[in-house]
Amino acid sequence: MIGDGSRRGRALCRALSAVTDEWLGSVYASATDPTPAPALALVAVGGYGRGELAPGSDLDLWLLHGGDLDAAALTALAERLWYPVWDAGLKLGHAVFTPRQALALAARELDTATASLSMRHLAGDESLSADVRARALAQWRKRSARFLAELRDRVAARHASGDEVAFLLEPDIKEARGGLRDVHALGWAEVARPVLLAGDAAALAEAEATLLEVRVELHRATGRASDELLLERQDEIAAALGDAGADALMARVAAAARTVAWTGDEVWHRLSSSLAGPLGRLSRRDRRLGSGLVLRDAEVHVEGDAEVEGDPSLVLRAAAAAATAGVPIDRPSLERLGACSPVLDGPWPEDARLALVDLLATGPRAIPVLESLDQRGLVHRVLPEWEPNRSRPQRNAYHRFTVDRHLCEAAANAAALTAEVSRPDLLLVGTWLHDLGKGYPGDHTEVGMELMAEVAPRMGFADDDVATLVDMVRHHLLLPDVATRRDLADDDVIEGVAAAVGSLETLELLAALTEADSLATGPSAWGTWKAGLVAELVERVAHVLRGGAVAEVTAAGFPSPEVRRLLAEGTRVVSGEGNVLTVVAPDRPGLFSRVAGTLALKAVAVRGADAVSADGMAASRFVIEPGPGGCDWDDVATSVELALDGRLALAARVAQRSSPSRAQPRGRALLAPPRVRVDNHASATSTVVEVRAPDQVGVLYRITAALAELDLDIRMAKVATLGSEVVDTFYVSTAAGDKVSDRAHARELERAILHRLEH
Repeated sequence: MIGDGSRRGRALCRALSAVTDEWLGSVYASATDPTPAPALALVAVGGYGRGELAPGSDLDLWLLHGGDLDAAALTALAERLWYPVWDAGLKLGHAVFTPRQALALAARELDTATASLSMRHLAGDESLSADVRARALAQWRKRSARFLAELRDRVAARHASGDEVAFLLEPDIKEARGGLRDVHALGWAEVARPVLLAGDAAALAEAEATLLEVRVELHRATGRASDELLLERQDEIAAALGDAGADALMARVAAAARTVAWTGDEVWHRLSSSLAGPLGRLSRRDRRLGSGLVLRDAEVHVEGDAEVEGDPSLVLRAAAAAATAGVPIDRPSLERLGACSPVLDGPWPEDARLALVDLLATGPRAIPVLESLDQRGLVHRVLPEWEPNRSRPQRNAYHRFTVDRHLCEAAANAAALTAEVSRPDLLLVGTWLHDLGKGYPGDHTEVGMELMAEVAPRMGFADDDVATLVDMVRHHLLLPDVATRRDLADDDVIEGVAAAVGSLETLELLAALTEADSLATGPSAWGTWKAGLVAELVERVAHVLRGGAVAEVTAAGFPSPEVRRLLAEGTRVVSGEGNVLTVVAPDRPGLFSRVAGTLALKAVAVRGADAVSADGMAASRFVIEPGPGGCDWDDVATSVELALDGRLALAARVAQRSSPSRAQPRGRALLAPPRVRVDNHASATSTVVEVRAPDQVGVLYRITAALAELDLDIRMAKVATLGSEVVDTFYVSTAAGDKVSDRAHARELERAILHRLEH
């Protein structure tokens, strides 16, 4: 049955439940033979009780008895029931109760109370099962205020981890926010008292069906109770369910999970208000919020006489008012807006643009309001170009969110940076729309520029502002890419960025956009190292845009006067302080690589490096990212000294540390193979080698060892980790100080690096 691919989701669960019911019925008959005990019943609870037995699910069973059997006989009977289940290799959750015991425990313990709601008779005295179930249900409803408050708090605690099915790269379909556990919680709440509004039950049922069929396929594919949709399984699950590919599957999962999460937010908000009772609402007087809007009972209401059809700005004004107050739009008002609001596909009234800016300026409070609008198709009404990005996954270890949620998160981050720019409105709107092109075919930046050139005038921005917004899209990756991959002491680099940006106003907008975008991307996308590099680049470009000479900002850097003195003296020094390791030593092939290999052995993450050589001496500076306990520089320096003296078997040690037996980071399934790009145009004096490769122990050592093999000098290096991938950039020259201009030499360079990374 499990191998029958024609049965999916709930259909397979019900079929498995039915087969299991029949088998357990025979187990019960054997266990009670020859004389069935009076007042005895076997019941299913939990997922099995609901008839949702997935291939790897536990069997949750209760044995109910009337108290007529002595303890020894009852224990023997229970063992005759449980042991066949264990012998079959099934996981079993079991309990033995009298009705009084079951009801007493259900009266004080939430888990038992919710389990009793799904109780389903399997064998024995059906009247006993029915009686316990009916009394448990009545008890649940009688104590609903306490149970619902506890259930609400339990849900909130589970959500506190921040994990969401809709946005995780590898979501837990059951436990994460928006997962099946939330569906169950809403079902239990609905049993206690009606909490779902019109359309909610159908929407939840559809979302649950999607999540359940994915869970069932996961169990079927893995042969075990696996609820985490790992990257390496997504293509397989997509094929089994008939999706066009993993992206289509994950978009469907995200849409379902968002429906569950949003419905849950709505329900728990309303329940919290009702659980507070009338005293909790005494101080909540109506407060008018402008034409057609009122704040009432901690919700924004659209007044009954409001002209929804004839007021194109009402949706955005209601959203801005709700986000400003930190409350939702009340559900009937939201439904009314969804049914009657016009599409803003023509020129916007000015108050609509101002309301959008006000909404985005509320920061994180805008996100749930935008989600509410999106659930009722209202973001599409405001901005038709939004739709292709809705629930669009970004299946890599670098991006945390779907495209649409990423844009909302980025705009929320930008709201905290508005004091740093002269045009907060351009920052907020430009950040919200900077990746709008990702939902369309073609290069997302090029497409995004075209979309912005259409959308911004429609919103009512002046021509100069439209040009700035288009430039924000055009250059939204310029600062982080240059800061992390190019030599900031290179005059051409700084002048090139200044020419591209064109003005101080655009530069400050791009700097704030870079931070907001990076923070919304994921934990590896922004840190002190990257922030420092971007700030350094911005400072140097700003100096040029103010009319200063580029040499005034590029002259300062590595090597410092102290390092120059050490080079002149020919003194070998290995010194670590703060997050910088400085090495001065006689120049020799592979010097840089030996230091990089030693740092790999010490598990020190390198974020950037510089190197110079003169008169037979070489100096290197490594910028590292220290761990929580800092860096033991004395230990590192000792090992570097050994490596420089040829007393460490670096290749063998690094290979041992990076052996396949070690745990690999998540996300590797989507990583492309190593790529090498050789660029002789990015620098006037050096060849720029850019390497993208899966992150692994010693990757910097392997690359630099390949460069040493070809007698190339490393003048500068930038090391960036983007999720599970590294992007390392090296400025190199030949031993004669020239670029690697010969095409055959460049091909050998690529071959050497790829060989080191793949073997």
